[in-house]
Amino acid sequence: MTRPRRWTTAVLDTQAAGGWAVVHSDQGFLRDGNGVMFPREWLKRQALPLISEHGIGHFDGEPVYVQVLRHPVELEGTSWHTLRQFMLADDADVFQKLGYAAQISTWAREHRFCGSCGQPMQQVPRERAMYCKDCDLRSYPRISPSMIVLITRGDEVLLARSPRFVPGVYSTLAGFAEPGESAEDCVRREVMEEVQIKVKNIQYKGSQCWPFPHSMMLGFHAEYDSGEIVPQADEIEDAQWFSIHDMPPLPASRSIARYLIDLYLAQKSGAAEPVLPGQADG
Repeated sequence: MTRPRRWTTAVLDTQAAGGWAVVHSDQGFLRDGNGVMFPREWLKRQALPLISEHGIGHFDGEPVYVQVLRHPVELEGTSWHTLRQFMLADDADVFQKLGYAAQISTWAREHRFCGSCGQPMQQVPRERAMYCKDCDLRSYPRISPSMIVLITRGDEVLLARSPRFVPGVYSTLAGFAEPGESAEDCVRREVMEEVQIKVKNIQYKGSQCWPFPHSMMLGFHAEYDSGEIVPQADEIEDAQWFSIHDMPPLPASRSIARYLIDLYLAQKSGAAEPVLPGQADG
């Protein structure tokens, strides 16, 4: 029998009593020996420097809230862990929950004041929105569309590394869409900007919410058309063609970048195709 989904999003009433909360600051999420969820009633007694609290959903059927802090605090028996640390851990359900919580926390922190008049904004009951009564302006969580693409040339794949990457790791090319630009146009432009080559036969492969801090990654495969690799200064530290039989260190398996690479390798070898992160049956 298929088990119920562990994590589902919902807008919950913050005036309700009980439930669990995750605690977020600019240092990540608070954790103790039992994990990242704390009883809300216990947290209320800790006098935390709270900016706001938001009901975000249910985990194993239990209501979950995120508490947004002005600054990190030290509580006995707890420590702070970044979202990337949770991404590299084993529990995909926990990462999905915290990824959503991080996005809501970032949005709440960035929309405490109206972007039009500067007055304090209020949470809208039963809706994921912040409201300025003076401007009649509502602000919703931001989602930034971006493309990520694996470029291939037969038995070779084009991989690059940014100065921000973990040392030695190579990945696919990626970039944010510009206003008025289609996802396919974004692929062509970003590839040209980052490595100075042209691509063809662009095919959409899937998407992934990427909560660093609020991207929607649209994944593509494209074939090499023409040009020589010229890495973009200050953006691309190195870019090369790699044989599929001799690959460098690759991104984490939970990322859509790794999915695009593994998908191509599986198709070339006849192996079973990987599952897009977040799409496995619960």
